[in-house]
Amino acid sequence: MRKTLLRTHLVVIPLALLALCGSAYALQVQLDGIVVSATATISPRALPASGEAPVTVGSVTRINSNDGSTPPALKQIVFQFDKHGSIDTKGLPVCTAAKLADTTPAQARQRCKGAIVGEGVGKAEVTMPGRTPIGISSPLTFFNAPPSGGRPTLIAHAYETVPTAQTILVPIVVERVKNGRYGYQVKIELPEIAGGFGAATLAKATVGKTWKRGGRTVGYTSASCQGGRLQVHGVITLADGSFFPGTLTSPCHVGG
Repeated sequence: MRKTLLRTHLVVIPLALLALCGSAYALQVQLDGIVVSATATISPRALPASGEAPVTVGSVTRINSNDGSTPPALKQIVFQFDKHGSIDTKGLPVCTAAKLADTTPAQARQRCKGAIVGEGVGKAEVTMPGRTPIGISSPLTFFNAPPSGGRPTLIAHAYETVPTAQTILVPIVVERVKNGRYGYQVKIELPEIAGGFGAATLAKATVGKTWKRGGRTVGYTSASCQGGRLQVHGVITLADGSFFPGTLTSPCHVGG
């Protein structure tokens, strides 16, 4: 088992060069043939200096190997979000794990349509003994769930078909923290994929929802612009003990 803090191998690439949203930064980390890359976007870029406006938060995480072999399984993702933002669930429908149990993505979205706050896609590579590796994918859906101890929570829903069909539900708690630039944290414990034979290669998600309350538009996620940027810090931990930290910055400006 190895545990390595990757700082000297960190490469930060402005995504404006890649024409992706024009308002995000990416990072790529390599160690012993394993390549982890991530991007984060927060839009719109024009935000108030005081007060807050609804925003959409997007992230893409990829895990691959240089030699084409199956990478170690993804065990945990921890994100810390900029304190110049907030989550608002007042008036938003909630969905429970009981409602989502044993559902396909389409069934889950139909049962709890009003509670959807984000969507995405997950991909994995499955390597079973004596078989050629295969790729699998699933839609991801994030539902507003009942609060836990006064803290906002979500349920992430996925569905796998290998080796058997089953629903995967991952609870996520949004915690308040006091850590310099960061004011919120989510810690996501990833379940086994394909009975332990799968390794995640892609996790792509966009979270953000607006609705009317008292005649005005409010957002599930909102933010203000302070210092020309909004930041997200993440740590990705793999099953072999390796962990990959990085800071992603999404530029903003006062306006709107």
